[in-house]
Amino acid sequence: ACNCSSVGSAGCNRTTGQCRCLAGYAGPRCHGCARGFFPEQGSPRCRPCGCSPAGATSDQCDPSGKCQCKAGVTDLKCDRCSEGFYRFNETTCEPCQCNNHSQICHNSTGTCLDCQENTEGKHCELCKEGFYRGTHPAHGCQQCPCSTVASTGTCHIQPGETVPRCDRCKPGYTGLNCNQCDKGYYNSDSICVRCKCNGNVEPALSPSVCRPDSGECIGCLYHTTGFHCQLCEEGYSRDPEGTNCTRKEATLGPEPTEFTTSAPNATKATSFSTAVLNSTLSPTTLQTIFPISSSDNSTSAFADVSWTQFNIIILTVIIIVVVLLMGFVGAVYMYREYQNRKLNAPFWTIELKEDNISFSSYHDSIPNADVSGLLEDDGNEVAPNGQLTLTTPMHNYKA
Repeated sequence: ACNCSSVGSAGCNRTTGQCRCLAGYAGPRCHGCARGFFPEQGSPRCRPCGCSPAGATSDQCDPSGKCQCKAGVTDLKCDRCSEGFYRFNETTCEPCQCNNHSQICHNSTGTCLDCQENTEGKHCELCKEGFYRGTHPAHGCQQCPCSTVASTGTCHIQPGETVPRCDRCKPGYTGLNCNQCDKGYYNSDSICVRCKCNGNVEPALSPSVCRPDSGECIGCLYHTTGFHCQLCEEGYSRDPEGTNCTRKEATLGPEPTEFTTSAPNATKATSFSTAVLNSTLSPTTLQTIFPISSSDNSTSAFADVSWTQFNIIILTVIIIVVVLLMGFVGAVYMYREYQNRKLNAPFWTIELKEDNISFSSYHDSIPNADVSGLLEDDGNEVAPNGQLTLTTPMHNYKA
């Protein structure tokens, strides 16, 4: 009897007793698996190994059906690249090119997966957004010194430079790292805020528009003033639309406009025309025209008195004060001149020459001075202590 396997043989040669084995079976009785086949677990049948000719070292597999793979090749049949390799071909798998920033890549395209150290790209050759590659390759990708509030957060290094600069600043920011306020903006709690000048500043004339540290407007135009150019200059007021500042002008018609002032306990209003404002008024006159109440220490209200008329009154008062001062100075000067002339009154001198006596007079400034006060009139008195007494037919003069 041939005793051939009923599964693996195709019959028996009665002459030789040799079993004819089917494909995948081997042995005298066709009970074993041929090369390239492995026994099916729990069954006498043999299954082909199916090893990849490109990835396996041989067509033989172990009893579990696993093939012996080449380097960089994996899987049961050695038909797939192992981790760190890609592009399965007729010869072998190629290692991933990830610039040492990843160990794995796509097994067919080679695109690196899970790039480390803030890198990205097909081969982990680029820095992530918000990072830049320093001049020294060992430093890797470093974070950009750019705030996402003031810029896009990205940066780059220009050729020949060592310090990165932000790619694009957001509106209101400027500088290498977008850390300064642009023209027309000011710093408010580390945030650049647009200057608020109510449209009364011309950027061409004042490029900064406002002070970068406080926001105070610079160079207010159109007769405006104030921190935000929100007020009108002195002598100007808002027009009826409330937009422009116009000069205050008095409305003078053909008939004089009457102004009325009131005071407490007054029974009648006092009226006067605008013509009075054009006349020369002294402080006393002004006080008379505009009475001041002593009971409540409040001044009476002027009705529609323009700024121009007020300036005329002030100028008139100043001129009067100057004239009075000049008159006072002139009076003092004339008084002093009078005193000096009084001190320079005439006097007499007597000159004794042997047997005669001569008189001479001296007068400085008054030619017809009265000299009677200089000589005593005494006809009979004898001068003591050797004084000389001169006797004339009518008077005695003592010298």
